Amino acid sequence: MEVATSAWKDFLSLIKIGIVNSNLITTFTGIWLALYFSGKGFLENIDIVVFTLLGTAAIIAGSCAINNFYDRDIDHVMERTRLRPTVTGRISSFQVLLLGTGFISIGTILLLMVSISAAVIGLLGVFSYIVLYTMWTKRQYTINTVVGSIAGAVPPLIGWAAVDDLNIIAWILFLIMFIWQPPHFLALAMKRSEEYRKAGIPMLPVVHGFEVTKRQIIVWVACLLPLPFYLFSLGIGFIVLATVLNIIWLILSLIGLKMKNDLKWSKWMFIYSINYLTILYVAMVAFSII
Repeated sequence: MEVATSAWKDFLSLIKIGIVNSNLITTFTGIWLALYFSGKGFLENIDIVVFTLLGTAAIIAGSCAINNFYDRDIDHVMERTRLRPTVTGRISSFQVLLLGTGFISIGTILLLMVSISAAVIGLLGVFSYIVLYTMWTKRQYTINTVVGSIAGAVPPLIGWAAVDDLNIIAWILFLIMFIWQPPHFLALAMKRSEEYRKAGIPMLPVVHGFEVTKRQIIVWVACLLPLPFYLFSLGIGFIVLATVLNIIWLILSLIGLKMKNDLKWSKWMFIYSINYLTILYVAMVAFSII
């Protein structure tokens, strides 16, 4: 029983289950809103919902596994990654590659069962995460966070494309996710800056310092302010809630300019960003029901 539990934990670590779960929330929101705005029923299309969620989960899990495979030479340096099975050797490199490519293949097939465009968008997300982010920009450029945000913003598009053609609302969901990620991950990079420095990863706070990073975070958060107004179809209640969330985050960002304890501030920002995203996307579903 102990070995099985350890193997299960290794598997969850390998596929980065936290990333998979958070992306499924945004995928579901994309599906739900596409059904809502196209006038289609949820239960009548439950097969599309299930296949899309399973397919998206699979391609994300596979991409994360390959990311772990590629980064196994530097993950031992960082505290939060040093116990990954690719570092400890509990799972061989061949097994990781087999698992990663297998999951991506299965996920693509599942997405093809619902929509060609959903599968294509999914594969573009895989390419941007594995090639553009992991293999190219992550170890060379401070813009790696922005490039990595492309893949993280794809899930709601996959969800929408599984149901209907992409429209302005689908792209707003993409933009919210794309813009949300830099301040979220830059806050994390500030917390882990010394680990990134040891690993040789040119994160913005490592290369240009905390002050530049804080100013960029403020700009990214400010860019979120107009986006809720494009979702006016969800009602004034949603616009008010989303705007309040954005203003609070912007105020918290501005506090960082005066606050002396940068690491404490970055922790606040990181925690708020997680709650922000969860509340915002759950609210989209809730206000479409009300």
